Amino acid sequence: MTTEFALIGFGEAGSTFASAGQWGGRAFAYDIASDRRAAMIECGVRPAANAAEALAGAPLVLSLVTADAALAATRGYAPLLNSGTIWCDMNSVAPDTKREAAIAIEAAGGRYVDVAILAPVSPGGMNVPLLLAGKAAAEAETRLRGVGFTNVRIVGDEIGRASEIKMIRSVMVKGIEALTAEMMAAAEAAGVAPEVLASLDASERQIGWTERAAYHLERMRAHGLRRAAEMEEVTRTLRSLGVEPVMTEGTVRRQRALGLQGKESKA
Repeated sequence: MTTEFALIGFGEAGSTFASAGQWGGRAFAYDIASDRRAAMIECGVRPAANAAEALAGAPLVLSLVTADAALAATRGYAPLLNSGTIWCDMNSVAPDTKREAAIAIEAAGGRYVDVAILAPVSPGGMNVPLLLAGKAAAEAETRLRGVGFTNVRIVGDEIGRASEIKMIRSVMVKGIEALTAEMMAAAEAAGVAPEVLASLDASERQIGWTERAAYHLERMRAHGLRRAAEMEEVTRTLRSLGVEPVMTEGTVRRQRALGLQGKESKA
């Protein structure tokens, strides 16, 4: 059977895509965790005994390993690629990491494409937004659409550009999650969670992020020093409740920095 594409890594993303795309025997899959073989069979893809078997003859590879293993996997498997194979690095890593990975793939005769996944793979499935960057991005887009991905967009030919968008976006997306956890830990410890959440609902403004970002920056430059002082008191409050103010201490520093910037611009 001809391998249309290969998956390196078969965790949540790989198994979700394989099931949603109904890839069946079109794809070979390999994961260093041998217990993932059962998941591959359940999803209908062909499990490979090793990476060499998965990659042999594959014109397209989807790298879906863990972030901490992405560069090592790329360097380790690059010599196994056929000349011209497109390696889609779909892992959530820094732009510099992707640029290092690209060197390994291109040195082995492959073509590297930086791919950023911009939403949870479940329930997104094949509709999850994908950003592509790299000289082979146009062909990668065609091939990715050919295997079922529907929301694919090229953002440039420079490796790392797609990753930059995702990494910078994650400052907000993952930061809000961390701030929420810190707030809720304190609210529950104080026994005031319902009141805190109700007050946030009452003050929520439904505006777009372009307007929201400008508004936040303006307010911080105008009032950052005062707000930093207030947030110092918030850190004391959290500590009194047994909550380490990891995120809040960062807020103090950022508010103070923007407040000083605003003060200097008026001087």
